[in-house]
Amino acid sequence: MSILKSPGQKVGAFFYLRFMTMKELHALFLEHPNICTDTRKITENCLFFALKGPNFNGNAFAQEALDKGAAYAIIDEEEFKSSDRLILCEDVLTTLQQLATYHRNHSKAKIVSLTGSNGKTTTKELVNAVISKKYKTIATQGNLNNHIGVPLTLLSIKKDTEIAIVEMGANHQKEIQSLCNIAQPDFGYITNFGKAHLEGFGGVEGVIKGKSEMYDYLMANGKYVFLNADDDIQKEKLANYAKKMGFSASDHQYYNIKLLGVNPYVALEAEDIQIQTQLVGKYNFPNCCAAILMGKYFNVPLEDIKSAIESYLPQNNRSQLLAKNGFDIVLDAYNANPTSMKAALENFSLMDAQRKTLIIGDMFELGSTAAEEHQAIADFAKELGFDDVYLVGENFHGTNTMLNKFESFDDLKEHLSKHPLEKGALLIKGSRGMALERVLEIL
Repeated sequence: MSILKSPGQKVGAFFYLRFMTMKELHALFLEHPNICTDTRKITENCLFFALKGPNFNGNAFAQEALDKGAAYAIIDEEEFKSSDRLILCEDVLTTLQQLATYHRNHSKAKIVSLTGSNGKTTTKELVNAVISKKYKTIATQGNLNNHIGVPLTLLSIKKDTEIAIVEMGANHQKEIQSLCNIAQPDFGYITNFGKAHLEGFGGVEGVIKGKSEMYDYLMANGKYVFLNADDDIQKEKLANYAKKMGFSASDHQYYNIKLLGVNPYVALEAEDIQIQTQLVGKYNFPNCCAAILMGKYFNVPLEDIKSAIESYLPQNNRSQLLAKNGFDIVLDAYNANPTSMKAALENFSLMDAQRKTLIIGDMFELGSTAAEEHQAIADFAKELGFDDVYLVGENFHGTNTMLNKFESFDDLKEHLSKHPLEKGALLIKGSRGMALERVLEIL
C-alpha cells in the first residue's frame, strides 16, 4: 500500500509528483535511522517529519531542516515541495505512525506495553533496568508516550533489540486502543486505575474503560498480560483470561512478594531475597513488583533483578529524596492527580521526622470535579496534622480551609521570602504545570 499518490494523479488542486510504498520509505529510514520533528534538534542525515500543531506547520520548516543537514523531509502540502528530497505524503502524522508499525513488524523485538493512571514512567524504568540485565532493550525516553512519542519509540528499535518497553499515556477514550494498534504489543501491564485526566475520560469509570483498552487489545489478539492481583479491578477483568501472570502480597495463587517496610524507602522480599530500593513511598511497591514479575517471566536471575532494582535511582522530580540546607525533601513535582496526591500525603505522614511541612500545588485536567477534589485533598492534609501546609494554585486557593493558601507560585515565593520555612522534612507535589520544583530555589 502506498503512502503517497501515484505520479501525476490529481487530488483536489494538487498533483502528487512521486510514488513511494511504505517498503521504500522504510528502506530509506534504515539508511537514515534518526527521526527529527523539530528543526532546533536536527541531526546530520536524519529524516525530518513535518508535523503540524495548533500553532505551527512543520511543512513551512521542511527546507530549513534540509539546510541544517536532514537527508530528507516528509511533508503533506504540495506548495512546499521544491526538491526531490522533500517527500510528499497524504498526512505526515499518519505516515510516521504507519512507518513505526511497519518497522516494529520487521524487527525481532518483543513489545512490552505499559499504561495506567499513576506510576507508568517509574515502572517502565524499573522494568527496563531489570530486563536489560539479560536482553538488549530499548524503552520510551522520558515521557514520550503519546500518538507521536510511541511511534518515535518504535522507530528507535535497533537490529539487535530483543525487547522494547513502550509506555502509553492517554487522556481520553480510544487513545490507548489507537496506540496499541500502532505498537501491536506482545505483552501488557496496567499500573492502576486512578483519578487522572477525569475531564477527558469522563470520570473514574471512564478512566477504567479507557485504560482497559490495553486489556481489550491483548486479549483479542491472544497476547500475554501481567497484573497486580491485589487490584480488584484488574483481577476481575482478567478472571477468565488464561495467558496471564500476576503478583500479590497475599494471594498465593500468584507470585508472592512481601512489603517489608517503607522508612522512607520501599523494602520488599521475593523468594526469601530481600530488596532495599531507593524509592520513597508505599505507592512504589507495586511498581517494583511489576518489574520483578516481568524479570521472572523473562528468566532474569533473581540476584540480577535485586541488583537492578536496588541500583535504580529516581530522577526528573519523581519521588526523589533530597537533602538541602537542613531540609529532607521528598520532591514529587512531576505530576499529580487526586489518587497520587492522597498516596503521597499518606506516605509522608508515616515518615520519621520531627517536623513535617507540605507544599502542594493544583491538580489539572479534573474538569467539573476540580473544586470537589481539591477540597478533599485540603481536608485530608488538615486531618493528617502536618506542622505546616502551603496550598498553591487557583483551585487550592478556592478551597474552604484555614490552611495557608496562595493563588500563584509568585505569591508563595513572596510569602516565604518574609517567613522562611522551618527546617525539617518537606514534601513538594503538584501537577507539571505548577512546576513546584522551583521551591528548591527559594529554600
